[in-house]
Amino acid sequence: MTKQDGIVRGPHGVALLLFALVWLSCVWFGSFELNPNNATRLFGALSLVERGEATIDRYQTLTIDKAQFTRKSGVHYYMDKAPGVTLMAAPVVWATNWITGGNSYDQVIDITNPKLADFLRLRLGLAVAFGAALLTAFAAVLLLDLGTGITGSPAAGLFAALGYALGSIVWGWSTTLFGHAPVAALLLMATWAIWRGTSGDREIGRWRYPLMAGAALGWAVAIEFPSALGGIAIGLWALWRSREAAWPMRRRLYLIAVGTALVAVLPLAAYNQFAFGTPFMTGYQGVVGFGGMNEGLFGLTYPKPAVLWEILFGTRRGMLWVAPVLVLGALGVSRMIRAPATRDLGVLALSVILIVLAVNASYAYWDGGASVGPRHSVPAIPFLALGLAPFWASLRGMGAKVAAAALLGASMLLNLVVAATDIFAPETMITPVWTRNFVGLFAHAKLNTVPNLYWGWQPWWGFALYLDIALPLLGLMLWWTRRADRLRSE
Repeated sequence: MTKQDGIVRGPHGVALLLFALVWLSCVWFGSFELNPNNATRLFGALSLVERGEATIDRYQTLTIDKAQFTRKSGVHYYMDKAPGVTLMAAPVVWATNWITGGNSYDQVIDITNPKLADFLRLRLGLAVAFGAALLTAFAAVLLLDLGTGITGSPAAGLFAALGYALGSIVWGWSTTLFGHAPVAALLLMATWAIWRGTSGDREIGRWRYPLMAGAALGWAVAIEFPSALGGIAIGLWALWRSREAAWPMRRRLYLIAVGTALVAVLPLAAYNQFAFGTPFMTGYQGVVGFGGMNEGLFGLTYPKPAVLWEILFGTRRGMLWVAPVLVLGALGVSRMIRAPATRDLGVLALSVILIVLAVNASYAYWDGGASVGPRHSVPAIPFLALGLAPFWASLRGMGAKVAAAALLGASMLLNLVVAATDIFAPETMITPVWTRNFVGLFAHAKLNTVPNLYWGWQPWWGFALYLDIALPLLGLMLWWTRRADRLRSE
């Protein structure tokens, strides 16, 4: 454990172990390659790599998530998403095609073709491994550092990091090509960079922090457009945090941050120009089959209290039932706001949480279709999880800590089952986690692990091997942070 500018830094060994555990956990369990949301992004990457096109005409019958536009050459189909995740996947798809010597034109495009499913599954798994899984693992390490820094306790930082990455649906959504988990990670990265870059005289003038914050916020917009709203809140907080620095220094830092954000968002404009002939058109403008997207601004109207209740507490999509430990995080955010030393960070966390929830509650398709938990609210989770650190640090007595650890353990077990089975629960189920994930899939060994998907193992053996690796890593981290806390208190 080290200290810099009066801020406690967690043990570097714990950070390395945490990164390895979270990345492995996201990579070990797969998601359905022909889920329309996964598939449309994969098809976009395949078209870019194999034919230098943005159209997905060849694959459009395999996904309901698509956009339709009429051109001079006829009717064409495109993915109906922001392009960030597809652009991250494209280099991985290219490399996989090059190494294997295969491409989609070797496959019969038929949803019942098992060879096509194998082809897509490999590219999906590798795109996740080098995309969402990396971002979530890195963000977990930064949350460990941030939680340790604001409390002085590495154990509190680890409690927050585990609650975010493995105790919530961030885990399951980090096994997919959806944009929710990457955006959550990027918003947290920007927050960490600003906090670290304004915490002490040694850090305030360093260019790497505004560079990181700008890149994270810009790329988040390229992945999901609504992330710009959370980014504005983070940007305003950055202005507040840096207000006492000399103007010449602030001007330089602001220029670096804004310039980097613009560079990071340029691929979005470039893709739109390439696909639609103008940087100001998006796939959302041609969405097929979802009439709700015509309401308000691409389906966004105004927050509805009944929907907000369902997002938080409803048995079908409520966050409470898929990440119960985050209730403690909400209490911790309240503590942050009340404490002068962390008030500004607490206000930021609450602001981002409210923005994300309000956008979700305003959306015509707020429930996310086939989904475990409120997937559109995933970007709020790291800011709720941040509150877990001060909550843990406030506990007095072994009994209270055991109870909090037990709730975290229950959340991690719940999300382990979800990640190992299926994050895409049918939208008609009233209690999807219990009905589908536990009873329908897990109890019957219907698991998606690397060993059973790629090596031919029995599902339980693949699951057991994960536990054989993950539990020792987790145990070593717990021992290390507890030891660091004891040394700090001596």
